[in-house]
This record gives sequence, structure tokens and C-alpha cells, in this order.
Amino acid sequence: MIHLTERTQILVAIAPVDFRRQINGLIALCQHQYHTDPRNGVYYVFINRAKTMIRVLQHDGSGYWVATKRLSRGKYLWWPNSQSPMTGLSASQLMKILKK
Repeated sequence: MIHLTERTQILVAIAPVDFRRQINGLIALCQHQYHTDPRNGVYYVFINRAKTMIRVLQHDGSGYWVATKRLSRGKYLWWPNSQSPMTGLSASQLMKILKK
């Protein structure tokens, strides 16, 4: 389980991501496409094209964590919409998404 507090910084990628990417691919995506430093402690959240899986990337100071949740049935019906490629989310908003 991911430990989130209201002080947790969370950035969500608006566009779906190819989940053949593993840790290194998600790190490169953060650096080159989103121009962020994934070592900054922020939780980066991604969804796949089918909207059946979510991945969370986070650096804890000594290494990277990737958590994946795949739904057994159905799809994630709600995902943030924004003009920018990434948007912020509160911990409570992310928990609502994850508890689908």
C-alpha cells in the first residue's frame, strides 16, 4: 500500500503511457517529456491506454519504487483532464481513484 498524506506531492500524467515501460522508461519520461526530476520525492502517477492499470513512480532517497494496480474487472472511469501534460492531485483524490 502506498503511504499518502495531505502533504504528499502528486503529479499525474494526463495522457496514457505505454506500460511496456518499466522503471527506467518512466524515469526517462519524467525527465525528457515532462521536464521534471523524478528524484524529487514527488509521486508520479500514470495510466495505461486501456484505463485498466495505474502505475506510481517515486524515489525515496535511496532508490525508485514502482507500484502497479491492475483492475480485475472494469476500467478507471475518471482521470484528470488538463491542458498541461501533468497536473497536481491531492492524496485524497488519488486514493479515490485507486479504490475504484
